[in-house]
Amino acid sequence: MNKQSERREYPRIKDKEVGVKLSGAGFKTMSQSLDVSASGIYCKVDRRIPVMTRIQVILSLPGRTKTAPPIEMEIEGIVVREHLSRREGEKECYDVAIFFNALTPRERETLVDYINRKAKQDI
Repeated sequence: MNKQSERREYPRIKDKEVGVKLSGAGFKTMSQSLDVSASGIYCKVDRRIPVMTRIQVILSLPGRTKTAPPIEMEIEGIVVREHLSRREGEKECYDVAIFFNALTPRERETLVDYINRKAKQDI
């Protein structure tokens, strides 16, 4: 096990099924999740969002069953890492890591439940 994974308080999973909407000072964008944990999300965005930017994150987690509605959560986050991941002509894509700095215990429990459920499906 590497040092990075040992420092993580919550396990993360690769998951492109989580819908992500981000908004901050003067912008709104939709995103694709790359991985998620109960402490944050790593996602791809169409603009640069500087490190330490406070943003609103709306997560849309798949429901417990295929017919169940998605679970939506509005969470405050802080960008803790960002880098250019791809440039195609004029279009740039960035990967950003967002730390959830104000989760309620219920929100964290919802995320942990989803991650555990998803991890069991992937086995």
